[in-house]
Amino acid sequence: MAGVKTRSTLAIVVLGESAMHTARRIQAQYAGSLVHGLAGRVDADLAYENFGAQLRSLYAADTPIVALCAAGIVIRALAPCLSDKQAEPPVLAVAQDGSAVVPLLGGMSGVNVLAKKIAAALDVKPAITTSGELRFGTCLLAPPEGYALADIERGKRFVSDLLAGETTRIEGHAPWLDHVDVPRNADARLAVRVTPHIDEHDDALVIHPRCVVAWVHDVSGPVAERVRDALHMHRLSPLALAALVAPTHAMTCDALADAASALDVPLRFSDGMPSRDIGITVADGPVDVQTIGRARGTLTVIGLGPGNADLMTPASKAALIAAQDVLGYETYLRMAGPYRADQCVHMSDNREELQRARHAFELASGGRNVVVVSSGDPGVFAMAAAVLEALDEGRATHPEWNAVKLNILPGVSASLATAARVGAPLGHDFCVLSLSDNLKPWDVIEKRITHACEADLVMAFYNPLSKARPSQFDRAMSIVRQYRDAATPVVLGRDVGRPAETIRTVTLAELHGGLVDMRTMVIVGSSRTRSFGDWVYTPRWY
Repeated sequence: MAGVKTRSTLAIVVLGESAMHTARRIQAQYAGSLVHGLAGRVDADLAYENFGAQLRSLYAADTPIVALCAAGIVIRALAPCLSDKQAEPPVLAVAQDGSAVVPLLGGMSGVNVLAKKIAAALDVKPAITTSGELRFGTCLLAPPEGYALADIERGKRFVSDLLAGETTRIEGHAPWLDHVDVPRNADARLAVRVTPHIDEHDDALVIHPRCVVAWVHDVSGPVAERVRDALHMHRLSPLALAALVAPTHAMTCDALADAASALDVPLRFSDGMPSRDIGITVADGPVDVQTIGRARGTLTVIGLGPGNADLMTPASKAALIAAQDVLGYETYLRMAGPYRADQCVHMSDNREELQRARHAFELASGGRNVVVVSSGDPGVFAMAAAVLEALDEGRATHPEWNAVKLNILPGVSASLATAARVGAPLGHDFCVLSLSDNLKPWDVIEKRITHACEADLVMAFYNPLSKARPSQFDRAMSIVRQYRDAATPVVLGRDVGRPAETIRTVTLAELHGGLVDMRTMVIVGSSRTRSFGDWVYTPRWY
């Protein structure tokens, strides 16, 4: 058990507008916390569709949850998830009007501390029922960050003995207990023992400071097993391990990442290391791992989807929340907010894609967690290609970029979102083209349109028309009309997923440049595409 540890951003979950005032009061106490609101009923920082599914997703991600609703609703929603009480995040129910704060789960992860702070902000008394907490004013089994409880079962017996009237002595440095009303006696049988070493005495509440660092020189073979053996040789508890450190040349070694995950510690990199296979150092107190070397930087390219928070993937939302630096076109970054006070937001012009990608690698290669934001899907006329191009060009001149952990997360593209609004116009073979000639000659665009028409593909057109090229859309459609019937269905989706969304279906004969702009997705059907009522589809047979 790792004690109270740093977790994901606090999630404040509301069901309706009546809870928003209380939610914002709680949010003001926690920098970076986000209010999650039921879509269609409340205007919050993040929208969700299903309350139970949202709570279970947050719980699985180890996110502290403050739900502004009845406690029973939360209990029923999370009941299928409950298994290991030592691994659960704090979960609280708070009355919508702020009149009650009830800690429900996470007694081992500081839920009562969280409840007290929220209750103080709301000027109410928390409904704490933990006997040890009520008697001593703190949960002895939940040491602060930087410390870990050795054995929960021994801990329970220890607290039970104290409640029965026994006293204890403190061995080691436990400053969080200095002002706690625990019955003390220098000659007591029981002891609170703060030590990094293994201690199996039944009369002690053993707490391990995370003060041990393992330096791995040789990254081959079973790293985690070798670290455990080294700790055992020194009679050090694995729970006292604060970090795994390896040479910077091993930054891309997957076995190291697996070992750090197995040992449940951060992985850092430094070249000032002991030369032996596994080096163990023990500090006087908990180690701040941020002062050791640096982390492996990550660069994640995400897509916002077409603009509605409901259509942004959970993986992209999680990456955005975890980021230290967020880069992108100003319009998209404003859509992606709000941001925490500790997040650095780097806005740039829409045509500065390669410069943005290079900047992202510079930040990530310094050990930062960086996210680059696109609209739609990052791999469809968006930043994923620019990021890979920058990496390809910079491999030789910036070798440190090769060590960055690069992730590209899929998103919902504008073509897919528009198609879904009207049914299934992309139900059979289709192609996606951009009518922008900023990065390719217009004659190439015309040739590709011709080939797509000859292949009888449904065509989804991005960037159909701009002020700089007002006539090119009609020129492109004149090519299409040579191959398509005048009655061919054409779907026009403007600002799909955003407040100003409009969807319109016209025939190819009715289509002209005055109906579209740069924010319009144009889907031109094939010879088989059909429409009826408000629906458009392309049959799967051909």
